[in-house]
Amino acid sequence: MRIRVAQPDDAPGVVALRANVHPYLVRGVESTRKMIAEPPPIDGWTAFVAEVDGQVVGWTSAEPNTSTSVQGFGDVSMLHVHPEHRRRGIGTALLTAATDHLRPLGVRRVRTMAAADSLPFARRHGFTPSREVRYSALDLTPPPALPEPPPGVRLRPIAELDPHLLYEANVAAAVDEPGDVPVDAVTFESWQYDVWDNLGLDKTASTAAEVDGEVAAFSLVKRDGERMWSDYTCSVPTYRGRGLARLAKTAALHRAAEAGVRVAYTSNDEANAPMLAINARLGYRPVATLWACLADLT
Repeated sequence: MRIRVAQPDDAPGVVALRANVHPYLVRGVESTRKMIAEPPPIDGWTAFVAEVDGQVVGWTSAEPNTSTSVQGFGDVSMLHVHPEHRRRGIGTALLTAATDHLRPLGVRRVRTMAAADSLPFARRHGFTPSREVRYSALDLTPPPALPEPPPGVRLRPIAELDPHLLYEANVAAAVDEPGDVPVDAVTFESWQYDVWDNLGLDKTASTAAEVDGEVAAFSLVKRDGERMWSDYTCSVPTYRGRGLARLAKTAALHRAAEAGVRVAYTSNDEANAPMLAINARLGYRPVATLWACLADLT
């Protein structure tokens, strides 16, 4: 076994590993390849793989978190270790590589995600569970009906929008999003990389609800074949309470299903009661529970 920095040609192995370990996560080969070959516009992003006999059996990435105003905060992505190669030190080696990478960058507090059966591992490495996150799935056969917007509301595929308008709505909606740190420092450049230029973003299925020329709510679809991820669904605070987020998400799911998507996945902080209620009404079913976990880097 060896740990090394990920290379673009690792993308098929990483995606196959992800499908085995975390089948509710959606990111395709080309999107993963681009992420490795052309990293996010963040000083310090990197990814590591664990390799055994030429096969990728482990993966993680690490980065300073530049989406928050909290200084010295970083993220280690959810560890992927193939079930047949567990309890051999691979998870520890990946986590060590990630945290060793972050320390010289000034990261002093780090977050990762862990499944319930991985919490003992997380605790042994100094992590404390902080927030419960629900992962859910929705069968899109048959697809939900395309909703009729109320008077004054227009449903538009985001392909028709100026991305700056979508970014501004995203920033406004994310300010009070539940989490360990506020999401209050997202630049247009980082948003453009993560969202608008993501190879998996389906700009025809992704839908915005527009009121008086303003983006009031939207729902984003990131797709890999017949699977999709509801990347973000939200309402701008001044337009909340009108059902616009559910309207946009229902339209996005309908359009994705019409284009061949058969199952939709998403995740929500358990404190996000409004979004959980929307998903319940749409018919989502829980498929996994993970925990955000925090540790201090000393």
